[in-house]
Amino acid sequence: MFYSNVGNHTTVTMFLLWGFSSFPELLNLLFVVILLSHVTILLANASIMVAIKLNHNLHIPMYFFLFTLSFSETCTTMVILPQLMVDLLSESKTISLPKCATLMFFFFGLAANNCFILSAMSYDHYTAIHNPLHYPIFMTRKICFQLIMTSGVTGFSVSLCIVIIIFNLSFCNSNTIQHFFCDIAPLVALACNCTFLQKLILLTFTIFLLVGSFILIMVSYVFIVSIVVKVPSAKGRYKTFSTCSSNFTLVFIHYGFACFVYLRPKNGNTFRDDKLMAVTYTVLTPLLNPIIYSLRNKDMQTALREILGHGIKGFPNMVNKRAQNI
Repeated sequence: MFYSNVGNHTTVTMFLLWGFSSFPELLNLLFVVILLSHVTILLANASIMVAIKLNHNLHIPMYFFLFTLSFSETCTTMVILPQLMVDLLSESKTISLPKCATLMFFFFGLAANNCFILSAMSYDHYTAIHNPLHYPIFMTRKICFQLIMTSGVTGFSVSLCIVIIIFNLSFCNSNTIQHFFCDIAPLVALACNCTFLQKLILLTFTIFLLVGSFILIMVSYVFIVSIVVKVPSAKGRYKTFSTCSSNFTLVFIHYGFACFVYLRPKNGNTFRDDKLMAVTYTVLTPLLNPIIYSLRNKDMQTALREILGHGIKGFPNMVNKRAQNI
């Protein structure tokens, strides 16, 4: 049952996630691509977290933030991609209203958390470059934990406000969501009683999450550049700029596509473009995160090689022990 009578009108109780149904010939290919991407994201981020956990040389603020970002990115993809893969192969692409609200809450909470963690990481980089001698004082374990907690609490608080506003609306125009997950604009388009004030509040929350965290990142990088250009060593400048350019590339991709989707004016024709853009920050960005933040980092490369080496050496011993037990 997709509809129920409430007051003088009929409201939706089940949604249909339209997703990529307009491209039926590509559904199987998309499933394979999304599945491989999902497995790669899980393995890459799990490797990063294990490497940071086991290598004591990586128990510093920079890698603490990276560990948290990898965990948050993994959770974000776990919210969206399994549902997307099920819908790609399923004839019935329905989702209940409570499940839709739950997925939206966790997705936007985790996505906002990622934005603020990136801000914390940029501040950490600035602190390390600006005052390396006092860096251990400014970035203690307690301060790092407070930054992470602030990111999570702020992100999920804003997400809760967005979900409350949207799911207090009455959805009576249609039950088909023109997206592969429960996103803000496609749901607002289905509502028959969304006021201008509600739309303005939703836009304000979105601007706060995207533009607010992006400004914090840009301020940190402006200060970093102003410090690095004064470094007398060309090698030192190159090394710092190389690290910053890699980080900024990921930030640009993440915020560029997200701002394009959430901050531009909406109409019925924009939802198809939004779906394609959404793939970048639900699939591409989590894939790039391990590459940019880890695989180009020598300390992380060393830690990953050590773990891989221990795993290869330990595998024959594990097999022999099991054979003896049998």
